[in-house]
Amino acid sequence: MAGAFAARELDKRSVGNVQIISAGTSTISGLPASEQAVVVMKEAGIDLRLHRTTVLDKKLVEEADLVFTMTAGHRQAVLRTCPEASGRVYLLSEYAGLKGDVIDPYGGVLDTYRRAADQLETMVVLAVDRLLRDL
Repeated sequence: MAGAFAARELDKRSVGNVQIISAGTSTISGLPASEQAVVVMKEAGIDLRLHRTTVLDKKLVEEADLVFTMTAGHRQAVLRTCPEASGRVYLLSEYAGLKGDVIDPYGGVLDTYRRAADQLETMVVLAVDRLLRDL
């Protein structure tokens, strides 16, 4: 969901030449987005029906300029995969100037996905603001 919000926000601001890759630390590549994520993102005007999961690996982290994670546990998993990336791996909330983990909605009900989507959308807007200031 965060990647889709980021792509939309960058598009709104006519920012090109940015590649966004969404990858998970505990997934299997090629799975579709959950039904709940598809519904919630449709409510936000974003179509996730074609989304497929990607497993985070060392190569993805090495090639990334920045890596954003939803939780501190995800950040630790990224750094175990690629410790040398420590200066480029952020909790999305921290980069956005906020605190705390994003609610992990996996396996939750629709309202949990809605709360996570609301958090992510807010954080992504703030993170894009910072990114554009820092460029």
